[in-house]
Amino acid sequence: MAGGMKVAVSPAVDAGPWGGRTGCGGAVRLLLVLSSCFVCGTAKIDVKVVTLQESRVYNMITRQQFCYENVLIPKWHDIWTRIQIRVNSSKLVRVTQVENEEKLKELEQFSIWNFFSSFLKEKLNDTYVNVGLYSTKTCLKVEIIEEDTKYSVTVTRRFDPKLFLVFLLGLMLFFCGDLLSRSQIFYYSTGMSVGIVASLLIIIFILSKFMPKKSPIYIILVGGWSFSLYLIQLVFKNVQEIWRCYWQYLLSYVLIVGFMSFAVCYKYGPLENERSINLLTWTLQLMGLCFMYSGIQIPHVALAIVIIALCTKNVEYPIRWLYITYR
Repeated sequence: MAGGMKVAVSPAVDAGPWGGRTGCGGAVRLLLVLSSCFVCGTAKIDVKVVTLQESRVYNMITRQQFCYENVLIPKWHDIWTRIQIRVNSSKLVRVTQVENEEKLKELEQFSIWNFFSSFLKEKLNDTYVNVGLYSTKTCLKVEIIEEDTKYSVTVTRRFDPKLFLVFLLGLMLFFCGDLLSRSQIFYYSTGMSVGIVASLLIIIFILSKFMPKKSPIYIILVGGWSFSLYLIQLVFKNVQEIWRCYWQYLLSYVLIVGFMSFAVCYKYGPLENERSINLLTWTLQLMGLCFMYSGIQIPHVALAIVIIALCTKNVEYPIRWLYITYR
């Protein structure tokens, strides 16, 4: 160049430490960083497990693991007794329930499943974990979402009125099934209730027709039974909040769909065919037996009560046969 000035031209891409280009070297370094993070995630973290005792309050401010060991043998008077672990917090926390301490150690290890399932788990201020009467050990992990979160953990063993009401409902359906199947009030009220619930399924089916076939929402709507059950569980847990915020829409939906369901039931009228009435009676009685069994916490006591109910309901037939044989 002019003036004898020499300009050294450096190569556009510098050689990496392995003789490659800088882009390849950056990719290798990125892989090393990710692998080191994976190794750190898979390393075991020793966290002290707190052993829970009944009727004692445990106040915590950090994430913690808990285990409850049930040492009492259930008696016959515990048929409507429920054991619950309550986690009450000032802010949202995430609670994960497992069977034993080994499962707790697996939660501390990094895995793709634990990573994605942490996003799907529900975050609540007040969480109840049900413990079976015959369960020997139940463990849970409480994770804090926000800082300055205070929470308490308690274990209670008490009489559950919900179980008693479920048992009474089953008792009524079993012994009054033949009367309910012929009742017009039961016919119209059941028809309206089924119509309100079934209309939601019809709306989901119509929406699925407008979804692209390759859309993930379509897969959830069509084949996601577990996701549907999860949504139903969320609705029942937050029904008070939904009613408080959207009571106008909810009341309008119930009135409109309920009136349409009543009109359909009124058009076809109550059941008159004796075989149809018998089928409805047997269905109600079967549902009653299921409710009676699920409303009792001790399985062998529940089975004995179901057998006694069956014998009591059909005791007239053996007595009638014995009387005819005697005559």
